Amino acid sequence: MSQKADKLTPIMTGQPVIPVLKIERAANIVPLATALARGGLPAIEITLRTDEAIDAIRIAASEVPEAIVGAGTVLRARQYEEAVKSGSRFIVSPGMTQELLDAARSYEVPLLPGAVTPSEIMAAMEEGYKLLKFFPAEQAGGAAFLKALSSPLADVRFCPTGGISAANAGAYLSLPNVICIGGSWVAPDELVNDGKWDEIEALARKASQLGKK
Repeated sequence: MSQKADKLTPIMTGQPVIPVLKIERAANIVPLATALARGGLPAIEITLRTDEAIDAIRIAASEVPEAIVGAGTVLRARQYEEAVKSGSRFIVSPGMTQELLDAARSYEVPLLPGAVTPSEIMAAMEEGYKLLKFFPAEQAGGAAFLKALSSPLADVRFCPTGGISAANAGAYLSLPNVICIGGSWVAPDELVNDGKWDEIEALARKASQLGKK
């Protein structure tokens, strides 16, 4: 099985940070996605953790052409299908199940599944997956754990997410097996709720420069 890495790799290498968004009000997504894209972070992951998430994906995909919209926290095949039909260009899951792998075979939209332990990572490799989410990153051992994986599992590259902030982002991005990171700090709830899009754009612009020499 192929991961469709040709579709996923450009998204993950296009920016050092992929904003992870929990959208409570779909009406916020156009100015939010626009601000993030202007700041240099066009690829966004809208998590399916709220009732507004699918509407937000649909709106962002249709009304913010510069955005590269993905769906996160996808746990079931039904969610995969719904996210794809709503305009998602990539799918992210905290783990990997046979149900999700089967769903990924049915669509051209690529899957970024989660894996943490060496056994989980090796199982993903057996399925043809070499781009993986590492979640929850800080709680699972952080940058030190990922560094330890880089030699025995050198063919795999990760997008760590969970507990990552501007303060520790550099430690992850400096690792040879980290392709990008996911984070919510570029769009904090208080700024979104207050409609402070210029401040979010500024955070995104700063994040877009992380890892650059």
